[in-house]
Amino acid sequence: MSEKTFTLEEAQALLPVLEGLLGSAMQAKKSIEEIDAEFHDLSTRIFLLGGMAVDLKRWALRRAEREKTAQRIKDAIQEISAAGVQVKDLDMGLLDFPCMVGGRLILLCWRIGEKAIEHWHSTEEGFAGRKPIDERIAKAKGREE
Repeated sequence: MSEKTFTLEEAQALLPVLEGLLGSAMQAKKSIEEIDAEFHDLSTRIFLLGGMAVDLKRWALRRAEREKTAQRIKDAIQEISAAGVQVKDLDMGLLDFPCMVGGRLILLCWRIGEKAIEHWHSTEEGFAGRKPIDERIAKAKGREE
């Protein structure tokens, strides 16, 4: 199997670094949404007024800021993915860690703000199917058993 898998302990150990990366990506996403809203408002004003003078330098700087911020998101997600962790939802701050339990691939599930990884779900269920981690999962080696 080429996909990296984790034990619960290994996944927990990564949380401090991943939480920082994920938080940065989430904040950057909010910044992009704010910039996009500004561009939308400008476009609406131009349309409603039938045109207007626009401070091109200001808007060029905002567009450059947006592109730089988008790159921060891509870099953070790439770094998380390179560690073998799956970014499932940037709005919710949701990460999944592949883990082998009894020869079956499951996903240890963590959401930003949670103190520890306390849930899991099958690869088919997703977040809605989260269940509490039991002793069998807590003791799993995380790899083919």
